[in-house]
Amino acid sequence: MALWGGRFAEQTQRSVQDFTQSISYDKRLYKHDIAGSMAHAAMLGAAGIIPKESADAICRKLAVLKRRIAAGKMEFKVELEDIHMHIETALTEALGPEGARVHTARSRNDQIALDIRLYLRDEIDTLSKEIRTLQAALVKKADEHKRTIMPGFTHMQHAQPVLLAHHLLAYVEMFARDAERLADARKRINVMPLGSGAIAGTTLPIDREYVRKRLKFPKMTRNSMDAVADRDFACELLAALSIFAMHVSRLSEDLILWMSQEFSFVTFGDAFCTGSSLMPQKKNPDIAELSRGKTGRIYGDLTALLTICKGLPLTYNRDLQEDKEPLFDAIDTVHAILSVYPSMVESMKVDRDAMLKAASDPGLMATDLAEALVRKGVPFRFAHHKVGALVKYAADHGKLLNELSLKEMKSVFPEADASMLKLFAPAHAVEGRDVYGATGFKQVASQVAFWKKELRIPS
Repeated sequence: MALWGGRFAEQTQRSVQDFTQSISYDKRLYKHDIAGSMAHAAMLGAAGIIPKESADAICRKLAVLKRRIAAGKMEFKVELEDIHMHIETALTEALGPEGARVHTARSRNDQIALDIRLYLRDEIDTLSKEIRTLQAALVKKADEHKRTIMPGFTHMQHAQPVLLAHHLLAYVEMFARDAERLADARKRINVMPLGSGAIAGTTLPIDREYVRKRLKFPKMTRNSMDAVADRDFACELLAALSIFAMHVSRLSEDLILWMSQEFSFVTFGDAFCTGSSLMPQKKNPDIAELSRGKTGRIYGDLTALLTICKGLPLTYNRDLQEDKEPLFDAIDTVHAILSVYPSMVESMKVDRDAMLKAASDPGLMATDLAEALVRKGVPFRFAHHKVGALVKYAADHGKLLNELSLKEMKSVFPEADASMLKLFAPAHAVEGRDVYGATGFKQVASQVAFWKKELRIPS
């Protein structure tokens, strides 16, 4: 009979056990379940709710169980439903009635709320370190290419010359915001719910503050009903991971385009690409493609959890058992991406000449020409119109902007002078953008230096 089976006269059908079990996936929470149980048992002993000797025996046996599970020596059984009941059953088998005291003043409702928070707290710390590793790979590559010029794009059209380093650092900024979001989500995860019971707390004189300190939570939940029903923190984490995945997908799209024959800007090490089963010549950027694809999977995990929670009345409902699989899947997927992506970035080889050639279309410096007119006192909107007319003149005459003579330029706008004929070099265009946050050589070098210091990358 199940631990909760005193009210029942019949055994649960096997098909129902299979349908309702969660041990197949929540067994990964064993360390956190044991940590929570040890803190709870110690509190029960300290508060005199159970004998101190019982509390000490429970904690010792829990430590043994932790080592046993870590060594793969625990048999997991569907009929025991979840990780909580496996550990409690093992305690009772080892200690008899003394082991049965561990669940005093506790429900699986507040127990799982605690376990998930402990687990996510640890996972966020690991994910944050892995994101920094990806940032470091991008910063190192940017450091190699502080003077590599490429075309920047808007609307997938060549727009203006930029530095490759500047482009890569844009993603470093995105991932920094992702890390900030994880840190912010951690604040709301890092709240201790144990002591809330099933819904209304307990009549026993527990010391929640003791457990809070023992488990190193900065604060504890104020409302027992909210504590057992709340999965906002999990939704928030999945939202943060979805945004991170979106950033990875955008970076992947850039890299996939750059590796195509139409661009031929970059290639990746053979160890990070695959071939075709039919076409011998193919070298495919599969890591980038799969990462782009896995973004949809992470979005699905977020949507699943939001949908699970959206119609639930207070307080705990069994629907919430379904929170763990999308959480685990999204976390595992992000770990998988971060296990390979930094090394792929490090393997990237850049064709500087191809990038520079693509950035050398003098049309990309049309804005520089308009701004030269602004420096002569022409209002920008008028300067924009004049340069647009010059672009049309050049196209009508089958010429590039840098092939026009001063006389031709003056025929479109009299303000033209000889200095404007020298504006069409990509390096000149980049160097001139010496504004904080812009793509100028000095500015980008400064940003690379900032991130190397921030991420503790040796020079």
